[in-house]
Amino acid sequence: MRSKEDILPECPVATTVSLIGSKWKLLIMRNLLGRPWRFNELQKSIAGISQKALTEALRSMEADGIVRRTAYPEVPPRVEYSLTELGESMRPIIKAMENWGNDYKAQVAGE
Repeated sequence: MRSKEDILPECPVATTVSLIGSKWKLLIMRNLLGRPWRFNELQKSIAGISQKALTEALRSMEADGIVRRTAYPEVPPRVEYSLTELGESMRPIIKAMENWGNDYKAQVAGE
């Protein structure tokens, strides 16, 4: 979770945008809503994301309490990323974005 030194915006919409507003974070969350993913799986499934961008987004989301990183004591090491309960609470927002995107695409296609 964020430390007390981190000041969140007063506006609740700005707070949400600061936590998940990047293109990459939303696409990561979209994937994690389905199941836990490994790093390489995520990178391959998100077109255009670099290893650095994925690492930074996952670390930030983990620090904010949205993503859980689970390291399994195996050889070779296995790490999976999943949504925390807080991350899961974003499900209706992501679903609303999906519905809006589908409606928009249908409207544009119908013009």
